[in-house]
Amino acid sequence: MADPPRRPRWRERVSTTLDLIRANPTGRITLKIFIAIAGAVVVTIGIALIPLPGPGWLLVIAGLGIWAVEYHWARRLLGFTRRHVHGWTNWAKRQSLPVRIALGSVGLVFVGVVVWLSLKYSLGIDVVATAMRYLATH
Repeated sequence: MADPPRRPRWRERVSTTLDLIRANPTGRITLKIFIAIAGAVVVTIGIALIPLPGPGWLLVIAGLGIWAVEYHWARRLLGFTRRHVHGWTNWAKRQSLPVRIALGSVGLVFVGVVVWLSLKYSLGIDVVATAMRYLATH
């Protein structure tokens, strides 16, 4: 019978360190508070970045991963998210090239609209109106 696969060394070290911290009542409370605050900061920054092009969703998932160290609900939600992201990715890979091009185009249009609305309502720069005025005068 084969031995179960071993976890990487760094994960063993992290697990051992967390177990040592949790063994002390003060350490357990301090760890919960630290994990709660660190996860909240990362999730908050991620949510703020979602409308902008960049790693908004990645940061939200990373914050969820931080919370998953200490909270069971976050671990379940992270597993749910991973399953659905993998399912979506596998579905998209199985599609024909025209469908993948259409999916990519929809994604680019979505990002473009988000950037346009972010610039318009955050900084007061209406790129579309400026481009239309330029085209009308030249």
